[in-house]
Amino acid sequence: MSILQIENLIARYDQIEALHGISFEADQGEIVALIGANGAGKSTTLMSVSGLMKQTCGKIYFEGREIQSAGAPKIAQMGIVQVPEGRRCFCSMTVEENLMMGYYTHRKEKKERQSLERVFGLFPRLKERIHQVADTLSGGEQQMLAIGRAMMAEPKILLMDEPSLGLAPVVVEQVFETILRIREQGVTIVLVEQNARMALSLADKAYVLEVGNIVLQGTGRELLNHESVKAAYLGGL
Repeated sequence: MSILQIENLIARYDQIEALHGISFEADQGEIVALIGANGAGKSTTLMSVSGLMKQTCGKIYFEGREIQSAGAPKIAQMGIVQVPEGRRCFCSMTVEENLMMGYYTHRKEKKERQSLERVFGLFPRLKERIHQVADTLSGGEQQMLAIGRAMMAEPKILLMDEPSLGLAPVVVEQVFETILRIREQGVTIVLVEQNARMALSLADKAYVLEVGNIVLQGTGRELLNHESVKAAYLGGL
């Protein structure tokens, strides 16, 4: 059964319609990739699901429950957490303080140490940098921190917006290895990613967006081998 279902989602920026009634779904423990050119509507889709942007029309179901009117704080408490494009760490705060900002939805459960150790298991570097100010971290370390902050909320669904953006190739490899490890923990991942080849190689399901419409869908492997995807997003290889 799908943990996430989007039906006929329409979203607008003022008078400009960014999504034209898209529908897709994600099953428990899947990696679902959304690929497309800049302006295709990928980030808008994630923000609509997380409640950071109010959709104009359509339904969003999480574990069978309608959530499109719930609002971002409530949606995060339910277990849908977003890793934003550009990392957006709290630059003047330490690694530990940044991580604790992700823990706020679970403070009453008193699992702080357990959540921290889970994150440090994914990112040992963060444990080494725990008292370091975020602004002094490398780009790769800041991306680890952004993902770690989201994982502190113990998400059921992780929405990831361009996690490899601006990172060195060796760091990109590490980030995608971590995405696989997170999936192994049972977390469903919806991935928006400029590196289409890498995203499709990981994805169980994938969707291609063009100017607010889903124009292709299939398994990651199917889209990797699709001629139009190769031509448009994989350098024609």
